[in-house]
Amino acid sequence: MMVNETFAQFGDWMYGATVFVYVFAMAFALIEQAFGKVKSKRAMARELATVGGPSVVEEAPVQAIGARPKVDRSARYGRMAAALLTLGALLHFSSLVLRGLAVGRVPWGNMYEYMSAVCLVAVVTWLVLIRKFPVRRLSVFVLLPIVILMFLGGTLLYSEAAPLQPALRSYWIIIHVAAAIIASGLFLVPGVASILYLIRNRYDHDQTKFVRLGERLPGADVLDRVAYRTTIIAFPIFTFGVICGGIWAEAAWGRFWGWDPKETVAFVAWVVYAAYLHSRATAGWRGSRAAWINILGFSATVFNLFFVNLVTVGLHSYANG
Repeated sequence: MMVNETFAQFGDWMYGATVFVYVFAMAFALIEQAFGKVKSKRAMARELATVGGPSVVEEAPVQAIGARPKVDRSARYGRMAAALLTLGALLHFSSLVLRGLAVGRVPWGNMYEYMSAVCLVAVVTWLVLIRKFPVRRLSVFVLLPIVILMFLGGTLLYSEAAPLQPALRSYWIIIHVAAAIIASGLFLVPGVASILYLIRNRYDHDQTKFVRLGERLPGADVLDRVAYRTTIIAFPIFTFGVICGGIWAEAAWGRFWGWDPKETVAFVAWVVYAAYLHSRATAGWRGSRAAWINILGFSATVFNLFFVNLVTVGLHSYANG
């Protein structure tokens, strides 16, 4: 099949523009995070009430007549970061569409395309969350791994537009790989949220620890809810992807499961995330213990994405082509 070089070139340009926009969004988000006002306990209690926490909140003091309201000027940079993030997501989506049109297939047939799609899901997930939770100023922490992944994808892992390898020419690539992409992109956000939860929780218990960062983070309960609610959406999708992978393996290799390195690590990650959801539902294992389990699951996902695809030898080694 012929490759449309024009579409492929424009897709690569869109990819580069996306990284450029994300870097600027990260810079503006950093300004809001670094110079935004530290929220009082009353403000944090109000945040918690908006995300399903206790609804008892102290009344704010009445504003004196004629007094000018206090404005957090750094919030302007936060809004600019959110706007740039939206623009970046549109450019990002366009780059994938152009790559797909250039090769006449789904745009996740190699590591470069797969990485790009995972990052797009993570960005869209974050855009949804900042509308539902008071966590916009955390955008810099979410964008940092996304920018790093996209830089690696566009340099070390870049692949020219080309038809699918024979082993991947199956309708299961649309179902199985799409589910893996969505789950991986979703898992990135709770992984970051759980790390920040541990920092905030440590600061709450000992205010001599992580002072500069801890006091500027949302409440630990807010971060815990962000991590839990995102994971509980991602886990069924991940489970569906693992099942579809087994069905595809049976059709391609004559067995549902063969303990290939990628299959093994995916199963380990599934067990860890199942343990996280169970621990989060068990009173004795909430909080820091559950957060550590979530971080372990995220680490397994990243390990599967890089080390297993690019270093180990197995039936999935063609994924780095």
